[in-house]
Amino acid sequence: MAGALVLNATYEPLCVVPLRRAVVLVLAEKAVVIEAGNTVMHSARLQMPVPSVVRLSHYVRVPYHREVPLTRRAVLDRDGHQCAYCGNRADTIDHVRPRSRGGQHVWTNVVAACARCNHRKGDRLLTEMGWQLAAPPTQPPATVAVVMGWARKEPSWQRYLSWSAGEMDLVVAPAV
Repeated sequence: MAGALVLNATYEPLCVVPLRRAVVLVLAEKAVVIEAGNTVMHSARLQMPVPSVVRLSHYVRVPYHREVPLTRRAVLDRDGHQCAYCGNRADTIDHVRPRSRGGQHVWTNVVAACARCNHRKGDRLLTEMGWQLAAPPTQPPATVAVVMGWARKEPSWQRYLSWSAGEMDLVVAPAV
């Protein structure tokens, strides 16, 4: 386990920190362990379970709203590495309305696609191909930016931040 998810006092995901930082937050009583791994950390005088999710003791005001950067990796994660056209494994991205026809490089115009479908579609519109999307592409919520860039997402984080294949809605956490 390389990091721990840090939640605000209101269970809003804030960031992912290295394991060492999460332990320091807990030992300084600035955070409490919400989810712990199966392993235990030992020191000369203390044992504690390895934290995977910690919640801050006091609310921290976040002065800005972050946006998820539009990258190939982020689009593939949003769509669950599944082609929006045929459902096979996606390995590239495609602009629904091609850029050559005035389409923009924005979340609502980009989907994951397999190389075969991307090549077949080319610079044509979906109506010209007779294709349609099962669901329109959407911009993921800002809370997803918290875990972007972390290659290994812990399963215990899913309860607080759900973003599986095509659905990226913040899960309401239990009240304490």
